[in-house]
Amino acid sequence: MEEPKQRNEKIKKDNYRIFALLSHYLNHMPDFVNEEIESIVECGVSYEYAFALILATAFGLDVEAKEDDKDLFVDYFIPMIHQLDPAAYYSNPYYQNIKIPTVKIGNSELKYESYKPFEGFVCNDIVKTREGRQIPQIGFFRTEFRFPAILEKGRIWMTITPNEIETMREAVDKARGRVLTFGLGLGYYAYMVSEKENVESVTIVESNRDIIDLFTGYILPQFKNAHKITILQTDAFDYAKNHMAKGGFDVVFTDLWHDVSDGLGMYLQMKTYEKLAPNSLFLYWLEKSILCYV
Repeated sequence: MEEPKQRNEKIKKDNYRIFALLSHYLNHMPDFVNEEIESIVECGVSYEYAFALILATAFGLDVEAKEDDKDLFVDYFIPMIHQLDPAAYYSNPYYQNIKIPTVKIGNSELKYESYKPFEGFVCNDIVKTREGRQIPQIGFFRTEFRFPAILEKGRIWMTITPNEIETMREAVDKARGRVLTFGLGLGYYAYMVSEKENVESVTIVESNRDIIDLFTGYILPQFKNAHKITILQTDAFDYAKNHMAKGGFDVVFTDLWHDVSDGLGMYLQMKTYEKLAPNSLFLYWLEKSILCYV
């Protein structure tokens, strides 16, 4: 009876350790891995393995001499690191059809940002294994990768990167009929679902006037099905509580948070309003990752 408990405790500690290490890496040195990776790849390993090895070494792990470090490397680093193909994302319909100008309204600025070659970033939801391991998904490109972004007071706030594309894929697939989405961003979700023949309308609830003006002035005119789009400037939770049930929405998608770290409270609050619209399908951005923290 003791052994499974000890194993579970070790997995919890490993999960915490990985998240702590990655938090420091992503926030302070995401471009730590650089072209020097090529010398490791020349030894006959993949770019993903070389990337994982460089990160593990930078974190102070000794994957050769220490058994615990080797286990951590195999259990987490190997399934965590992914080399991404830029063509797979540049061929996305939004990337193909929507062109982003450089323009600023108020504190909000619309422009392209980019990942450097070998810069690491979150690229998908956390993967939870049967044993309880929580494995973040970190991607990188071998070349520079440009992506649309909105900056708020000079800080990246909203983007359309591989992470948004992958983590919204299910919500896009399930959209049908009358769709309500809380949160506008750069309109990726609205664009993708408006392109579907089985989607009748897309109602967007957004409180930030600057974001709305950037979208309606420079992005919405490029939508082929702009006639399906309605934007309401109001608070998401007020609308959910007092107006959502009257809309007869088939699908409700919530994307109000910047990332998992600030999403849990808003996610739990929005979940309380599901009972007000029992016939709607409720979907949430990053829900799989958020549930790892519940």
